Amino acid sequence: MTDNKRVTNKQILDKINDLKVGDEGLNALAIKIVSRMVKLKSMEDWFDHVNRADIAGAVAYKDLNLTEEEEALGEAAKLMTLMNLFQEDEEYEKCAIIKGRMAQVNKILKKGKK
Repeated sequence: MTDNKRVTNKQILDKINDLKVGDEGLNALAIKIVSRMVKLKSMEDWFDHVNRADIAGAVAYKDLNLTEEEEALGEAAKLMTLMNLFQEDEEYEKCAIIKGRMAQVNKILKKGKK
């Protein structure tokens, strides 16, 4: 029954009967199982709540300890996306600003390759 295959209720009941667990023992086992499931669900809800908080994202991002080159790569990806958006909208003034920032990022990336 421990090979991760589907198990029927009858198989479970047969196994419990083989163990000769009385109703009292079965009830105690059920209470323990439900208690653990509730604790796990509570922990999952708490974790989801904490992760949705703005400060959690900022703290987690700081924990990445990105190098200057990794930060620059991320910035370059963002700038290229913005450049594509602005080109499609024919906002060439914004493209010029992005181009200037991209030159700064490229200097950082070239410095990292040396």
